[in-house]
Amino acid sequence: MKDIELTDGDRRVVVVAAEKGEDAVAVINDVAAQRGICGARVTAVGGFRSAELGYFDRVKRDYLRIPVDEQVEVLSLLGDIADNQGKPALHVHAVLGHRDGTTVGGHLLRGEVWPTLEVIITEVGADLAKRIDPETGLALLAGTAR
Repeated sequence: MKDIELTDGDRRVVVVAAEKGEDAVAVINDVAAQRGICGARVTAVGGFRSAELGYFDRVKRDYLRIPVDEQVEVLSLLGDIADNQGKPALHVHAVLGHRDGTTVGGHLLRGEVWPTLEVIITEVGADLAKRIDPETGLALLAGTAR
C-alpha cells in the first residue's frame, strides 16, 4: 500500500493505492487509524481478485454473505469513515462488474485487491460518530463526535 496526504483548503485528502493481494477494508481502516481520520467520505475504483459483499437481513440482524469468487472491476466504492468508540469505522458499499458486464453490489465485507485499488479519503469538517442502534444492532451515524 502506498499513500500520500494532500490538503484541499482546510481538509485533508489521503490518496491510497492498495496493492495486489491486500484486503481493501483492512487497508482503508489502517490508513484512517494511522492518520487519525474520524470523519471522511471514501471513494475508490480498481479491481478485486475476489470479494465478499453483504446484504443486511433485518430479521436476522446480520449480513447475508454474497461471495464473489472471480476477478471483478470495482466500478464504484462509496461510503464513509466515522468514529466508533474511539476507532475509525469504515462503512462502504461496492458495485462490482463481471466480465460479461453484469454487476453485483452490497456492503463491502472483504475485497482482495488485484491489480490495484485507487482510494480517495476526503475529510469532512467534523469527526463523525457512530452509535449502536438498538433496533438493528448496527453502528449508525449519530452526528459529530465532539
